[in-house]
Amino acid sequence: MRTDAPIGVFDSGIGGLTVVSEMLKLMPEERIIYFGDTARAPYGSRSAEEIKEFMFQILAFFSAQQVKMAVMACNTMTALGLKLAQEAMAFPVVGVNTGIHAALQASTNHQIGVIATEATIASGNHARTLQSLEHAAVLYPQACPKFVPLIEAGELISPRTEAAAQEYLLPLQKAKVDSLILGCTHYPFIGSLLRQIMGPNVTLIDPAKETAADAYAILAQQGMLAKTGSGSRQLCFSADLKRAQRMAGHVMDLETVQFTKIDLQDFVGYHREEDCVG
Repeated sequence: MRTDAPIGVFDSGIGGLTVVSEMLKLMPEERIIYFGDTARAPYGSRSAEEIKEFMFQILAFFSAQQVKMAVMACNTMTALGLKLAQEAMAFPVVGVNTGIHAALQASTNHQIGVIATEATIASGNHARTLQSLEHAAVLYPQACPKFVPLIEAGELISPRTEAAAQEYLLPLQKAKVDSLILGCTHYPFIGSLLRQIMGPNVTLIDPAKETAADAYAILAQQGMLAKTGSGSRQLCFSADLKRAQRMAGHVMDLETVQFTKIDLQDFVGYHREEDCVG
């Protein structure tokens, strides 16, 4: 695999752009191709089998782009399909960092909150990770099914978004959590609202930074970091490029970004032999 091959980053919609933003800070020389499945977002209320089917369709697209790594910038897909993807693909597949380590470091009372999609909460992934690291800590999981549709619709500041945030965060306030993991890559888009409601004594943990660092470490270990060049950013979506462009502008400079609409059906069944294990 060539060191100048692109890195694929993907999510159910626009949320994974928060991971891309952090990757650009660490790896400005890299070519990054992002895919957001805006036509089918949100994934969080879908069945596990359907989510995994979508995941492999996206990986087929990245296989066609000859990526050197795929970053699964979606907590729901990470919780349900990361191991399957890592076993199936020959290029490395990195999932979203749980943020548990950072949350434990920031916490003084070991009361950790996590907000995420229904599917991510149901997977129990954060709870298992926490218990493997600190038995004395308590996790307070909160599913937030209204958030992703509101964020995808561009309602970052609206009465509906504020009402949903008040509803979801009240139990975590009552539990006196002092670290709150944003367990969905969409949620940093409304980080200021969440911070306002939770107050200054609660640390918000955005795992996007740790996810970008994980990707960097693997590429460095394998000697696959791009050595020269100014990098490139191609942002691909399955629907509504104008809305995606507006949302992308919240987290990155769009001056050199190329936007492309992609139909995943064009890549169904595609794979290069060297991209698949077995």
